[in-house]
Amino acid sequence: MAQLIYSMITSLDGYAEAAEGDLGWGAADDEEVHSFIGDTFRHVGTYLYGRRMYETMVFWETAQDLPGAPPHILQYARDWQAAEKVVYSTTLESVSSARSRIERAFDPEGVRTLKAEAEHDLTIDGPTLAVQAIEAGLVDEYHLFLTTSVVGGGKRFFPDGVRLDLQLVEDRAFGSGLLYARYRTR
Repeated sequence: MAQLIYSMITSLDGYAEAAEGDLGWGAADDEEVHSFIGDTFRHVGTYLYGRRMYETMVFWETAQDLPGAPPHILQYARDWQAAEKVVYSTTLESVSSARSRIERAFDPEGVRTLKAEAEHDLTIDGPTLAVQAIEAGLVDEYHLFLTTSVVGGGKRFFPDGVRLDLQLVEDRAFGSGLLYARYRTR
């Protein structure tokens, strides 16, 4: 059975989305971090997105067209394009990337079936969508990329009211100050 991974860049105070937008220093334009993320998620076969996260990530559908794009960007674009994308949205009319489809509502049983039938891991990206998977007990691993900033508010990485006992299985510090921590459910 494939694993469902929830991964986001997160502020030190636990916000995956800051109230004022920017999560601060530690990840932007860092080749070391981008290469690590690409290597870590290269095996993913399906991305589960909400509308807003999909609209952010669809950039990778044409990233290879950027003049002078470095090899790590080109590789990530190829990997992203090769994966399936499921976009959960009640408002999006169509998707603009290949291998993508829209679902109107998050269906925990449908995701369980995807996990059971998938040959490669899945990710769920975005705190609003992820809370549904966390509450349904579907998330197997949590990958946090902690910035060097405290943002004071926004959308939390972990939802309130949910208790999780996790096992740290990997960590790494980057030269930019970004910290990576990978946890598995017990």
